[in-house]
Amino acid sequence: MTRLLIVDDDTELCALLAERLAEDGFVLTAAYDGQQGLELASSGDYSLVILDVMLPRMSGMEVLKKLRLHSSVPVLMLTARGDDIDRIVGLEVGADDYLPKPFNPRELVARIRAILRRFDERRGSDGRVSSGDISIDIATREAWVRKTPLHLTTIEFALLEVLTRNAGRILSREYLTDAALGRKLGTFDRTIDVHISNLRKKLETESEPHQIKTVRGSGYMLAPRRGSERL
Repeated sequence: MTRLLIVDDDTELCALLAERLAEDGFVLTAAYDGQQGLELASSGDYSLVILDVMLPRMSGMEVLKKLRLHSSVPVLMLTARGDDIDRIVGLEVGADDYLPKPFNPRELVARIRAILRRFDERRGSDGRVSSGDISIDIATREAWVRKTPLHLTTIEFALLEVLTRNAGRILSREYLTDAALGRKLGTFDRTIDVHISNLRKKLETESEPHQIKTVRGSGYMLAPRRGSERL
């Protein structure tokens, strides 16, 4: 059974989701305020955290910011429908994906499975991938630029891996959404763009400020470097 944590002050929703997710093989623990949620999410006992934005004691955004200082546990944010600012800020802070309320439980399960599948695929892979000064260890889910460790979220790591494997090739937003998020690109969906922006900032150096190129109307490309290889 896969252990999940939900941080949401809607006790009825938490109870309903615990019952529904149990049918799909998940054990759901609930925290009803941000402070308790942060403590549990930081424990390392959960495979994924479902985190609401609006919480008592500490907001979901604040929980996420503090969690990302020391943990890369996958986080699925719950946001108010139509609140694009919360979605974008959540992704910028380090959420792996978001789901607007109200939502269909089947969609929640699909999102959870997609994130966990990507995490497990990379954890179970062997070898390294590199391109120039970027190096990735697939098995340990560690990445470096010029031997400096990169602290990446699950989705950022997945994006960097697929971009590095295809250095010099233009990859569409549709392809990257499927490869990193495990779902189709939705209309007006900026999720992948925000993740790319976050990843680009972590890769930038003074000498090479634009490792990831934006190809207008086509997608993104990791600029090819000498020494691109798969070990």
